[in-house]
Amino acid sequence: MHSAPSPLDHAPVLPVVVIEDATDAVPLARALVAGGLPAIEVTLRTPAALDAIGSIAAEVPGAVVGAGTVVSARGVADAAAAGARFLVSPGWTNGLLDAMEASGLPFLPGVSTASEVVALLERGVRDMKFFPAQAAGGTAYLKSLAGPLPHARFCPTGGITATSAPAYLALPNVGCVGGTWMLPADALAAHDWTRVESLAREASALGG
Repeated sequence: MHSAPSPLDHAPVLPVVVIEDATDAVPLARALVAGGLPAIEVTLRTPAALDAIGSIAAEVPGAVVGAGTVVSARGVADAAAAGARFLVSPGWTNGLLDAMEASGLPFLPGVSTASEVVALLERGVRDMKFFPAQAAGGTAYLKSLAGPLPHARFCPTGGITATSAPAYLALPNVGCVGGTWMLPADALAAHDWTRVESLAREASALGG
C-alpha cells in the first residue's frame, strides 16, 4: 500500500519520545540512531514536538522520524509538513484514517479490541499499534488475536519494559515494540546522550 517501509520494519524497538525542549531533539536522535534505533516516534504532546520533528528530519540523516499521538486531520497535516516520515495514533476513526491514508505516509493506527482490528483489515490496513499494550491484555491478548486474525501485525506500546519486550517480540504477529525505557528521565535531564545510546544499543539487540 505504501512505497516506504512500515514503521514495524526498521528495528525491533520504536523509541517513543516526548520532547519538551526542541534543542534536545537532534542530539537525542543521533544517540538513538547510533545505538541502532533509526525509527523515532516524537509524540505530538508538547509545543516543541513539530520543531523537534523538523530538526531531526533536517539534521539527522540516519533517522526515520515519525509523529506519534496523531489524533486529528490537522495533526496529520502538521506532522507531514514538519517532515514526519510516518504517523502513529493511539486510536482511530474513519476520518482520521482517511487523513492518514491521504498523507501518503506509512501509518500505525492504534487498536485495543478485536473489532477494531477487523475494521482496519476490512479497509486494507494490516500494520497497527496495540495500545495501551499492558493494560489492554499484553502478550496473552496478542497471542489470542494471532489465530483468528493472522494478517494483522502489531507494534505494542504502553507499559513495555526492557524485561517484558522480548516476550512481545517473540510473538509471530509483533513486528516491533514501542517504549520509553531507553530514555530515562534523569539521562534526558542531564543530557547524557552516551547513556541513551548505550540503552538504545541494548534495545536494538532484543530482536536478535
